[in-house]
Amino acid sequence: MLAEVSKNVFLYASQSKGLNKAAKKWGLRFGASQVVAGDTIESAIKKVQELNKKGLVCTLDHLGEFVSSREEAIEATEYNVKTLEAIAKAGVNSNLSVKMTQLGLDIDRDFCVKNMRKILKTAKKHNNFVRIDMEDHAHCQITLDILRELRQTYDNVGTVIQAYLYRAEQDVKELKGVSLRLVKGAYKESPEVAYQEKGEVDENYMRIIEEHLLSGSYTAIASHDHHIIARVKEFAQKHNIPRDQFEFQMLYGFRTDIQLSLVQEGYKMRVYIPFGNDWFGYFMRRLAERPQNVAFALKGFFSK
Repeated sequence: MLAEVSKNVFLYASQSKGLNKAAKKWGLRFGASQVVAGDTIESAIKKVQELNKKGLVCTLDHLGEFVSSREEAIEATEYNVKTLEAIAKAGVNSNLSVKMTQLGLDIDRDFCVKNMRKILKTAKKHNNFVRIDMEDHAHCQITLDILRELRQTYDNVGTVIQAYLYRAEQDVKELKGVSLRLVKGAYKESPEVAYQEKGEVDENYMRIIEEHLLSGSYTAIASHDHHIIARVKEFAQKHNIPRDQFEFQMLYGFRTDIQLSLVQEGYKMRVYIPFGNDWFGYFMRRLAERPQNVAFALKGFFSK
């Protein structure tokens, strides 16, 4: 019960514009520096270089979402373009992840698509890949609609499917052949659209992973759950699914021991690296996901 209350508190805080604004002034405090790779492109590239040396590949995410002005969206678009250019210049192994609300989705759909095309054009020039992060349920259908539109021109773009949504299995079936990151889900959603029990989410998660793998589609399994990881390994071996058809993904700063062990076992392991000063919403969702993360954050805070 206490864990559920704390989860709701953190999820509520993640959507607070007032707290987010204050957090930008605080800087990376309260343990956030352990899970956010600095506030500049340079600091993020440095982390990618360090991880690449250990055999890990990466994806960079310039934090920010739910922008309210065209100016902010254009600025975010240009920053993502600069990030792709910096990845290419440094010669590091990293993709890019973006949130479309950061690119103006809530302002104007066509405006957002124009910004996405600019990012994808740059990525294509450098032979790189862009992942559209999935946000809350209210943005799910429009995100998939835009993805299909973009893929008519660009094949270097995929998205994320969240296992806690009832619609996830059907979405995965309809997205056969598209590179997907499969996750459990980190937003607070109503029982009308999402499973509420962990066991149900876990089982649906495995269903969509198996569905996408068996369809021959590239699959990114984004989980810190060692039970899920073990089940995926066993399933892939049983069905002779080649290792170059899937990868494991984890967040920067979490389960680093498992990340390195997967590399040593010969699996592709990608680290999701968030950076930037708009870190508060991301950090609050990480605290909401697992009670252990709160102790992790406090440890980081008091060690400063």
